[in-house]
Amino acid sequence: MALAIGVDVGGTKVAAGVVDEEGTVIAELRRPTPSTNPDAVEQTIADVVTELRKAHDVIAVGIGGAGFIDADRSTVLFAPNLAWRDEPLRDEVAKLIDLPVVVENDANAAAWGEYRFGAGRGEHHMVCVTVGTGIGGGIVLEGALYRGRFGIGAEFGHTQVVPNGRRCGCGQRGCWEQYCSGRALLHEAREIADVHGVYGKRLLELGDGKPEGIEAPEVTKAAMEGDPAALECFTVVGHWLGQGLANLAAVLDPGVFVVGGGVADAGDLLLDPARRHFGKVLTGTGFRPRPEIRHASLGNRAGMVGAADLARLG
Repeated sequence: MALAIGVDVGGTKVAAGVVDEEGTVIAELRRPTPSTNPDAVEQTIADVVTELRKAHDVIAVGIGGAGFIDADRSTVLFAPNLAWRDEPLRDEVAKLIDLPVVVENDANAAAWGEYRFGAGRGEHHMVCVTVGTGIGGGIVLEGALYRGRFGIGAEFGHTQVVPNGRRCGCGQRGCWEQYCSGRALLHEAREIADVHGVYGKRLLELGDGKPEGIEAPEVTKAAMEGDPAALECFTVVGHWLGQGLANLAAVLDPGVFVVGGGVADAGDLLLDPARRHFGKVLTGTGFRPRPEIRHASLGNRAGMVGAADLARLG
């Protein structure tokens, strides 16, 4: 059975795993990301690959990186949380490990992993949306990963949903991820705790008495306890998720949406309000087939699994 290594490079960690042809991770390593030094990141990737190869015979390496990847799947054009600017990542890593290397956007890799081995399996028109600190995305159309003319398609998080809305790190305003993300969830929770202390009492307790002490896991914990303020936060963010998915359905007409990422780990707390609002605002609702909205099944290994499979496929 041909084994490949998938490497998921984020702003804080490099996660690598040996993945078989069934999408099973059979060995795994993690290292901190030296995010301010491109050479050090590449050496870290090489180090984890070298360590994993000691016990496993692998044929290729796939790297999922949080950034814009060119159409040749070789160069990172821009990475917001890493010091990659026109970085020839494929060739630099290949020099260090002497194996074929494929580079892909991390959300695209996660989408491919879910399509091949996860919640999108069996549906050849799939859109994957990852809701974490921001929003990432990937598109599979007719069984092929859609990347766009220049390789940087599916940046859903930076579609505008509110003209002149909240400022976004991309330089624009009103982007979808400013209203549907971990950051947006915290915005709602901290605002409630700040201006409505009685209603937000449980959130404040979990934040050590300060709105700024509230973090996303605390909001999820309170919501799972049934706290109405925390549930409202998920309802608001779920509303925006449903709105964005309806917009994507109008353009792409997928058979299924797969929603992953850290915020989506809350499951139906997020997806139920998203499904309700999606049903209300979907173009032609009631007169057209309605795509499913499913929770991703591979968790934080989706990018690793997808990157390895893409490397194996070449």
